This record gives sequence, C-alpha cells and structure tokens, in this order.
Amino acid sequence: MGSAPQYRRAGDGGRRRTGRWRRAALAALITGAVVVPLSGAVRPQTPAPAPASLTPLSASTLGEAYAANRANAAEAARTAAAHHDRDRAATDRRLAAPGRHLLRFDGRGSGRVTEVLGDLARADRIAVLVPGSDTSLDTYGRFHAAAAALHRQLARQAPAGTHTAVVAWLGYETPGTVSTTVTTTGRAEQAAPHLRALVADLRAVAGTGPRISLLCHSYGSVVCGRAAAGLAVDDIALVGSPGTGADTAAGLHTRARVWAARGGDDWVENVPHLDLDLFGTTVGFGTDPVSPAFGARVFAAGDGGHSDYFRPGTASLTNLARIVLGETEAVTHD
Repeated sequence: MGSAPQYRRAGDGGRRRTGRWRRAALAALITGAVVVPLSGAVRPQTPAPAPASLTPLSASTLGEAYAANRANAAEAARTAAAHHDRDRAATDRRLAAPGRHLLRFDGRGSGRVTEVLGDLARADRIAVLVPGSDTSLDTYGRFHAAAAALHRQLARQAPAGTHTAVVAWLGYETPGTVSTTVTTTGRAEQAAPHLRALVADLRAVAGTGPRISLLCHSYGSVVCGRAAAGLAVDDIALVGSPGTGADTAAGLHTRARVWAARGGDDWVENVPHLDLDLFGTTVGFGTDPVSPAFGARVFAAGDGGHSDYFRPGTASLTNLARIVLGETEAVTHD
C-alpha cells in the first residue's frame, strides 16, 4: 500500500482539505456532465507509413519538407483506404492536397501534424497553436479551423507590410477529456521537448527576428507551462486553462509576456485550481492563471465557452491577434 495523499502546499487543517476534495468531486461531476456526450469511443488503430525522412529544416529546404510530408500523407490515405478506414483516409487525403503546408506529418496511431498557414520563411509574426485534450487526426478539422480563423484575423488586423504565419501544432498525444491523463502533467512532460524542438525549427526557418507567440488552449497550457523555461518566444497566451503546473507566471521562468483569459461560459472555471500528491502522482495544475495570484496579463475573452476562443467575431480572437502582432496596448481587459 502507498502512503496517504499529501498536499503540496500547507493547508489550514482538515476542513480545508475536505473542502478541496468536495470541490474536486464537484468539478469531476460538472466536467463529466459537459464533456462525456462529446467524447467518442476509442477507435481501432489503422496502419500508416513511417514519417518521411527530412533534411534539417531551413528556409531553403522548406518546400522540400512540405512536398515530402504531403506525399507521406497521400501514402497514409491509401493505406487507410486499404484497411477500410474511410474517415482517416479522407483526413489524410485532405492533408495531402497541394495547398497544404505540412512541416511534420505522422499518420500512425492518433496522428501528429504540424501545419503552416502563411509564408513561414518571410513571416514577421508567428503564432503557434497548442491544442488541448481530444485533439487528434480524427478531430483535426476543428483544430485547423481555429488556426485558419486566426490566420484570417491576423491578415485583417496586421499593419501594411507585416507578414504573418500560423502554425497548428498537433505534435503530441493529447489526453482524453474523460481520462486520468487529463488531470496529470504526464502527457505535458512528454510533449514539452517536442514543442521546444518546434520553436527551434521555426527559428531555423525564419531566423531570430520574427516574434513568436504560443497560444495554448486548455490542456495545451500545461504543455506550454512545461516547455516555457528559457524558450525563445515573445508571448505565451493561456486560454481556457486549468493551470500550468506553476504557482505563478514568474514560476514559468520565461522572458515572454504571459497572458491569460477565460470565457464567461467556460466550464474550466469550475475546476479546482490545486495540485495534490496522490500516491506519488501529481493531480491538478496549481494556481488559476486568470487569478491575481498567478500574475499573468488577463485579457477579455467575452462570454464564450471552452471551444469558442478562436471563433470569428469574438473578443478573444481579436485580442489574441493583437497579442501575436505585438499590439499590447490595444488588448482589452474585462
């Protein structure tokens, strides 16, 4: 038998611990009630080819990488079709289309995709979208839609002569919303080195001059929190965040400006912001990023729900575009 659960931060006795457990139980019920109807059954694994072998990324090899990854996606589509997986074949086929710019692609398992919208080699402002739970090749369409909405918003808001690019980074195995992995940092710790490698790739292609912003949604903010220390980015925006694993923005050990927002109808508000040691496993992600105690720059996100931060016409999307463009004085606050 393991030891009894221990709290990382000193409490004020049994009543406080009991209150935390009650809030945790309530949050689990609320979260389950909201997201269980949205969660699909586990899908069977469809075979796919190994990822394409690429030369080191640079501005001169970018086109070669895009072409190789499109070809790999096309091969993955043929393999999926041969195994009668129509949905996966259709997704892979769309990603293989001539207009898609895939920096990385791996069709195996739940899938990995890093897609560029815009001219990465010439970009002055680069936004990286880091997704939360239940994002995979099978749900990639909605993630791509969020990236496309941001790309269009940046095109509208950018000053003349400013070049922008958006990177949709599905570079890790996201947790299931209704699973034990979504309440722990394990998947984020696995993902963080890959996010750091992506930023290094972007710098190799675009150089040190462009501003890079990480826009981290839901569990993606835990990933960003794990990757943030010393990372060569200018802004980190946390939206719909359950926490980062750090008690404060300063605890992320980043030179980037740290932003946070939560929509008025986002169920994450009901998730307890604490971290517990349960038999050697840390559960929870610490301080609420929109709380004064965390110390982020809190911006307006409107009345939307957990999936609405990149919806066209919203305050959240407008403010995220301002953050990416470096127009910090224009960002609105509640």
